[in-house]
Amino acid sequence: MPDLLLELFSEEIPARMQAKAADDLRRMVTDKLVAEGLVYEGAKAFVTPRRLALTVHGIPARQPDLKDERKGPKVGAPDAAVQGFLKAAGLKSLEEAKIQRDPKKGDFYVALIEKPGRPAIDVLAEFLPVIVRTFPWPKQMRWGERSAKPGALTWVRPLHSIIATFGMETEEPDIVRFDVAGIEAGQTTRGHRFMAPDEFSVRRFEDYEAKLHDAKVVLDPQRRKDIILADAKELAFAQGYELVEDQVLLDEVSGLVEWPVVLMGSFDKEFLSIPGEVIRATIRNNQKCFVVNDPKTGKLANKFILVANIEASDGGKAIVAGNERVIRARLADAKFFYETDLKTKLEDRLPKFDQIVFHEKLGTQAERIARIEWLASKIAPLVGADVAKAKRAARLCKADLLTEVVGEFPELQGLMGKYYAQAAGEDASVAAACEEHYKPQGPNDRVPSDPVSVAVALADKIDTLVGFWAIDEKPTGSKDPYALRRAALGVIRLVLENNLRLGLELIFVGAHGFLSYGLILRERQNFAAALEEAGKRISIVKPIAEAYEAGYEEGAKERLRAKAAADIPNLLSFFADRLKVQLREQGARHDLVDAVFALEGQDDLLMVVRRVEALGKFLDTDDGKNLLAGTKRASNILSIEEKKDKRSFDGAPDASLYKLDEEKALAAAINDVKREASAAVANEDFAAAMSAMAKLRPAVDAFFEKVKVNDDDAKIRENRLKLLNEIRAATRTVADFSKIQD
Repeated sequence: MPDLLLELFSEEIPARMQAKAADDLRRMVTDKLVAEGLVYEGAKAFVTPRRLALTVHGIPARQPDLKDERKGPKVGAPDAAVQGFLKAAGLKSLEEAKIQRDPKKGDFYVALIEKPGRPAIDVLAEFLPVIVRTFPWPKQMRWGERSAKPGALTWVRPLHSIIATFGMETEEPDIVRFDVAGIEAGQTTRGHRFMAPDEFSVRRFEDYEAKLHDAKVVLDPQRRKDIILADAKELAFAQGYELVEDQVLLDEVSGLVEWPVVLMGSFDKEFLSIPGEVIRATIRNNQKCFVVNDPKTGKLANKFILVANIEASDGGKAIVAGNERVIRARLADAKFFYETDLKTKLEDRLPKFDQIVFHEKLGTQAERIARIEWLASKIAPLVGADVAKAKRAARLCKADLLTEVVGEFPELQGLMGKYYAQAAGEDASVAAACEEHYKPQGPNDRVPSDPVSVAVALADKIDTLVGFWAIDEKPTGSKDPYALRRAALGVIRLVLENNLRLGLELIFVGAHGFLSYGLILRERQNFAAALEEAGKRISIVKPIAEAYEAGYEEGAKERLRAKAAADIPNLLSFFADRLKVQLREQGARHDLVDAVFALEGQDDLLMVVRRVEALGKFLDTDDGKNLLAGTKRASNILSIEEKKDKRSFDGAPDASLYKLDEEKALAAAINDVKREASAAVANEDFAAAMSAMAKLRPAVDAFFEKVKVNDDDAKIRENRLKLLNEIRAATRTVADFSKIQD
């Protein structure tokens, strides 16, 4: 079957747009082929800085003939309905339709529509120009004399030529005839802008790719990446260095060149006094170059690797020299910024935060830092951190946002705080927390283990979550502008990977109360005094009812208590959802998380996970499966009868009404299981709790086999329904079995 070759040749396509453009081209063309009945065998898209290409093989030479039956109105329907049917079906009169008889619904008209398939090349010529014109570039431009005329083409960069060939592998392909804004499709392209700029003709993909390579163009982006990475490693190794790999930079650089040539340059050793991350950011961001390590010291060497787009006649000396000049100037700026920053201590920068708004409803950065400092001091004892160090780290952790280096390279925030704290003689844990309080920032990011870092990281993320919950700025659907889902996952990972025992509800209560109290009082008095007063009155170790007895005005007190009563359960539910995501990635069942979180007071994430693990193992056994089935049966019967009687069957059963041995045995088993399971749960031995639950299974099985629940005697029936409710209550010692899927 024939193959399609399509190339859109233009000026330089921005590297950040290339991968998506290749995917979009493949998707748009193949979707249209399938919609037209042209089912292909395979397709692959390619992109370089100057061309977007697609090959689709195994396309049928012709569309299949279409035969369709279109049902019309009933015989005898109004004329308007008949005329509408004729027009839609393309019939001249009812004589061209047939009548289909239906003894139940009556006779109705049917139109037989036969549409012969067209040659695939004609179909391509029809929709390819539409795809070119409607291509979804993030940004587009007009150019040339025709740019102002109606129907002028907009494209990411000026489009110069189009290749569109279609044909069998063994035959000379045909050109798909169409034009876009005066640019006619053909079979001619150009090679490398400088090394092979002349036009040449191609026929099909294999010919196209080979001739491009001869014309100094590597078409496949992945092959360009492989060449760059292999050559860079080899060049660094030959000079006694190790390449510092950077996948994001590699992706970008491969989109800047069509014929990659790897070269090495150097910079003055004096710049090595700057932190290595600053050197790397400077060279990476400004010149798109890689840095190398000296394996003897494990630190950066005064060398860099660049990727040129040409085989220069001088071996690349002029290219290297030009990059060295620019990098020297950029590193001189970075060194000046760094040395200037060192002259001002982090703490001396803090007053500026009074004028910087964090969020219009949550106050300034200074207020946020004060909240983090207070919250870190309360969390520190719970995670084994020194309180004074945690407060100090929380106070300083945001200060590097006001430094020159972070202003130039925002991605270095936190890291530079560590360096500046070290330079000022701060404690090692305080300095480390300045960097690590942002972590983890994603599923693959490192989780801090130093207690001071953990305390500040938790305080930072919890303040963010509680704050935005308090002002009703929660994530909705796919929208999460404040990265609250990431913050919650960060809290979860900090807790689980450090095996921390934390009651989140009380921490949320304290954070919510401190935030609300400070925001109310700042309008009536000096903010520092307001926060000092709030710190004395709010405690995370008080229950929710007491946490808001902090001396508020009467009206405000009630409003805040009600707001917290709504916000905090909602936030805990949000954490349950995030924990489900986390555990699902590790292979756990989300319904088990629901079953555990459904119990009251389940805000200790570590215990939730351990309970989920024990529950999962239990349900994998025959005892677990059968007990789940029995519990579900009891719940279903109760639900039906409660709905019928419009009442619940709470309360202890009357032992004197037990008529059968199976009733008595079940009641005894429930009492034993409740006692054993409760004791095991209290000791946090969830495996033992599950073993206790397993003892309930024989009694439940026997009860359902021998006992008629809906007895004719109303009192007996009610008593047996109460006994079923006891089954449900007993299992809730470990989890809400009604949340577990079969």
